[in-house]
Amino acid sequence: MEVEVGVNNSVAGPVANTTEERAANVTAVDPNTLTPSAMLGLRDIGSQATWWLSSCKPGFGVDHIRDNSLETYWQSDGPQPHFININFKRKTSIKAICFYVDYRQDESYTPSRISIRVGNNMLDLVEVAKVEIVEPSGWVNVNLDSGKDDSVRAFMLQVAILSNHQNGRDTHLRQLKMFTPPLSTPSQLNLNFTSPLLAQFRDLK
Repeated sequence: MEVEVGVNNSVAGPVANTTEERAANVTAVDPNTLTPSAMLGLRDIGSQATWWLSSCKPGFGVDHIRDNSLETYWQSDGPQPHFININFKRKTSIKAICFYVDYRQDESYTPSRISIRVGNNMLDLVEVAKVEIVEPSGWVNVNLDSGKDDSVRAFMLQVAILSNHQNGRDTHLRQLKMFTPPLSTPSQLNLNFTSPLLAQFRDLK
């Protein structure tokens, strides 16, 4: 099951638990896919960032949410909330963030409320999305919107897990991916050169 939500929206995992307004944004997909279908055509920017965690159980660290395996997971080891902090070297456009959770396997370790915050550093983070999920199994896609554009620009993104199902303390997150809009192609740049010398460069390859 793949669930897509917008900013500051709540959504339940199974189709039966979603509101009518959100049901149209839920698409059944192969739960074992490593790329959310809604993100096809976008660029994964996870490798461009430095990742660090508020805590982890030994052997269940940040590598396990970046290894493209749905069998491994990060497990926190401390009081809530739990944090995933992601830093970019330069200000980066972030269109969507996607995380893979599986209530069927993780039960009380499964997140139920997640806050997504962006900013320049830890001192000025602002919440741009809050998601509530009920017994999810699959990808949860959160579209970010700055109010003017269909993405946000930030040096830092933080995922805060505020609570788990069944009042569980520690959390499991099996994958986390971030996406940015695709690069513009030369044809989209609308290069209209009038000079014969420059016109030869109109159709860039």
